[in-house]
Amino acid sequence: MDLQSILVLITFVSASAAILIFIPRLFNHTPQSTNLPPGPHPFSILGNIFEVATNPHKALTKLSRIYGPVLTVKLGSITTIVISSPQVAKQVLHENGQVFSSRTIRHSLQALDHHKYSLVFMPLSLQWRNLRRVCATKIFSPQVLDSTQILRQQKVHRLLDFVIERCKRGEILDIGEAIFITNLNSISTTLFSMDLCNFTSEKSQEFKNLIRGIMEEAGRPNVADFFPILRPLDPQRVYARMSNYLMKMFKIIDGIIEERMCSRDLKTDSKDVLDSLLNIEETSSQLSRNEMLHLFLDLLVAGIDTISSTVEWTMTELLRNPDRMVKLRKELSQVMGKDVTLDESNILKLPFLQAVVKETLRLHPPGPFLVPHKCDETVKISSFMVPKNAQVLINVWGMGRDPTIWDNPEMFMPERFLECEIDFKGHDFEFIPFGTGKRICPGLPFANRTMHLMVAALLHNFEWKLADGLMPEHMNMNEQHGITLKRAQPLRVEAISIKHY
Repeated sequence: MDLQSILVLITFVSASAAILIFIPRLFNHTPQSTNLPPGPHPFSILGNIFEVATNPHKALTKLSRIYGPVLTVKLGSITTIVISSPQVAKQVLHENGQVFSSRTIRHSLQALDHHKYSLVFMPLSLQWRNLRRVCATKIFSPQVLDSTQILRQQKVHRLLDFVIERCKRGEILDIGEAIFITNLNSISTTLFSMDLCNFTSEKSQEFKNLIRGIMEEAGRPNVADFFPILRPLDPQRVYARMSNYLMKMFKIIDGIIEERMCSRDLKTDSKDVLDSLLNIEETSSQLSRNEMLHLFLDLLVAGIDTISSTVEWTMTELLRNPDRMVKLRKELSQVMGKDVTLDESNILKLPFLQAVVKETLRLHPPGPFLVPHKCDETVKISSFMVPKNAQVLINVWGMGRDPTIWDNPEMFMPERFLECEIDFKGHDFEFIPFGTGKRICPGLPFANRTMHLMVAALLHNFEWKLADGLMPEHMNMNEQHGITLKRAQPLRVEAISIKHY
């Protein structure tokens, strides 16, 4: 038994003792319903933790096939309702959207009060509406995205330069790492007009480690989340590590803001998102400096993780299905010709590219349960009662692999999306990898453009093969569960340049 396992075991023992002492208080927090959705019988104190501890997206999907599309599990002292049906998801997120608009907040995300200022986690309020409006008008509007297209193309050109150098030297490439750096710089240039990483610098490596540290702590299973009474003890030190990462991150962002404030000319037009937000801060009360810091953190961390993961999984599925790669390359050649990178306005002319990205999102949604919701009042859903304060998980991973919704759901078949109008914009509840309703991901328009742009450039300019002589049928498709579903192993590939580059 390793040190981590021993620590968790000791923590569980401590939790058991603490809960036995305070059990009356705990029962008063969440009123118990006599008509909860069905689910496996929970063990005393621990609930169903051990049943879902490993690969929870797969475990809960398996349980939903047994108990139905509305499932109850106890994760320590937390009542959790798992939704695995598009019809019930619509009841929760659309018909009762206000009741389920709040978030269940992990202990790590309370570090430095991030949950109070984060657009992702704060409750719906005037503050939330102001931040949402800022995102919609100053960051992700069609006009802003059109004006920043050249920046994204420049970052993709730099990625292609990096790949061509590796190609000339015959070196193996960790494509996920290259995608991560490219996406980080695409976002940071849009926000700050500067790169925060490059492919070789040690300082860049430190920054990448900082971003990844935040992602890991946000997604780490934490006993203090199962037993909130233990939060003051922080037994796994998750909160402490997250606080350290956030302090370092805020120091970097605050330094960028200070430098801009000292150098910018108020008479000139805004050149990037930072200028636009500083204008708002200086001319109205809609945005404070603290809110700006937390918003930039959300944009960097959430945007990098979801887009990078999706592009890497897309490359993985295409390498595993070379006939689809050939088909996509043919479409790209017909539309793009000798252009190295895609004009984003041409994405609509590439239906198979769109289908490939959709199929990847169906099989590998970035967040298998979206961001957890919380029920603000006891409410009836699909003939069952969901109690106040229950955590609600929307199992988009399970819905994406449900044979009652999709034919041959385990197969990578982009063609299925050529035959239907289903999209991921939040209207089709069988396919909501970015969420829906008021809590839909505000960065979806940016992600939509960036994912297609990067996949198109990589497939149009290079042929790809797996490194180390690995055959497609032997690829490791295991996932690393965390804040997003990343590959458990890096995707190691070799690139072969073709005539466009």
